[in-house]
Amino acid sequence: MRIDIISCVPRLLDSYFDHSILKRAKDAGLAEVVIHDLRDYSENKHRQVDDYAFGGGAGMVLGIEPIARCIRHLQSFRTYEEIIYMTPDGDVFDQKTANRLSMTKNLIILCGHYKGIDERVRQVFITKEISIGDYVLSGGELPAAVISDAIIRLIPGVLNDETSALTDSFQDNLLAPPVYTRPAQFEGIKVPDVLLSGHEKKINDWRLEQSIKRTQERRPDLLK
Repeated sequence: MRIDIISCVPRLLDSYFDHSILKRAKDAGLAEVVIHDLRDYSENKHRQVDDYAFGGGAGMVLGIEPIARCIRHLQSFRTYEEIIYMTPDGDVFDQKTANRLSMTKNLIILCGHYKGIDERVRQVFITKEISIGDYVLSGGELPAAVISDAIIRLIPGVLNDETSALTDSFQDNLLAPPVYTRPAQFEGIKVPDVLLSGHEKKINDWRLEQSIKRTQERRPDLLK
């Protein structure tokens, strides 16, 4: 899989993909994340990519021309299944979306900034708009990293135990059950006996029961 991220502040993403699971995926050749500086596609001598909004108002807007140049340059090398724009008014990102996107080969993620992007970019180029929640950040870089992480960890071979992702929260519209590790007792608090029993069916039944209980208590909306 290849993910191309377009940003006007690419240094914000420098370290995120160079550690832990994402680095392993890159080193193993399972995923490639390429970050593009939108300013490289500006024809302005000051490398400007934003301008004032028509009609006035506070805040600057990312212009269509450098974005169009960047996207068309990338499209000249490969076909992209989705061109995603990170925006607060997009569809809220969830595990089902992550599952679907993990099966694609090439994605572009465009990071918004300032007051957003020229609406014509959305009309001409964008195929999917995604939000990570009902709040506003300074830009789309952190959300782009979040969805890249959620997608890449699902690629076969990225996690040491490929079944791990299948038991994550939200995969079955349930939250994950409680988990424990050593020691078996800590300050009088014991690990549930069933987890120490070695009885696989009983353990699986307990985990399902706990998942349902936790979902009912914390996210009953998922059960609907």
